[in-house]
Amino acid sequence: MSQLQHHIHLKEGDVGEYVLLPGDPGRAEVIARHFDDAKHIATNREYVTYTGYLDGVKVSVTSTGIGCPSSAIAMEELVRVGAKTFIRVGTSGSIQPGTKSGELAIVSAAIRDEGTSLHYMPADFPAVAHYEVVQALRKAATDKGLAHRVGISQSKDSFYGEVEPEHSGVTQRLLDRWKAWEIGGAICSEMEASTLFVLASMLRVRAGGIMVMHGEGELGSLEPLIETAVLAVRELIKGDKNA
Repeated sequence: MSQLQHHIHLKEGDVGEYVLLPGDPGRAEVIARHFDDAKHIATNREYVTYTGYLDGVKVSVTSTGIGCPSSAIAMEELVRVGAKTFIRVGTSGSIQPGTKSGELAIVSAAIRDEGTSLHYMPADFPAVAHYEVVQALRKAATDKGLAHRVGISQSKDSFYGEVEPEHSGVTQRLLDRWKAWEIGGAICSEMEASTLFVLASMLRVRAGGIMVMHGEGELGSLEPLIETAVLAVRELIKGDKNA
C-alpha cells in the first residue's frame, strides 16, 4: 500500500488520473455532484477530495485553498498518488475593460506575479497551460454556447493588493503593473494558475485553468463554469482513449 500523503491524506488508488482543482473546499462537493457514483475520500485542512466516474473513467476533485503555496502542495501530492491531468476551476477578476461578469476565462498562460513558483523554476521560465487542456476547455465552452475568452492570466499573491491597491505601501507600483497587464492583453487575475502550470511542466503532467470572471454586472451562478470544466474532462478522456 502506498504512503498516505501528509497534507491531502490520500494514497494511490484514491484518485483518478483527471482532477479538478477548485479553491473553495465547499465547491468540491458541488463539483462532485456532476460525477457518477461520487464518494467523499478525505478532508484535511483546506484539502477536500471526492472521487467518482465520468464515462466509466475514475475522476476526482480536490480543493486547494487560496493561493499558490497550498495549490503547489496539492498538485505535488496528487501526482504522487497517480493524478496526471489537472484543471483549475475558480473565480477571477477581469482585466480587460468591457468584460461582462459570468464570461469564462480559459487560461492559456499565466504571469508569474507570485513568489511560490520561484521556489521551483527561475523567473525566466514561462507558466504555460498544456495545449490539450486548453483545446478541451475551449471546445467545451463553445459547445455549450458560453461567452468565453482564451488568454493570459495574472497570478498574484495579494487579493486586496488588486481590489484595494490604495491601502498598499506600493500603490503606484501595483497600479502601473495592472495597466501593463491590460495593455499586454491579459484577460483575468487570480491566485493559483502560474505555479500549477510551472509545476505541471516539471512533473510532466497536464494542467490548464478555467475561471469565471467578475466584470460588469452581477456574477450569477457558477454552474456554467463547473459544467464546462466537467465537459472538458470528458473531451480529454475521449481524446486519450483515441490516442
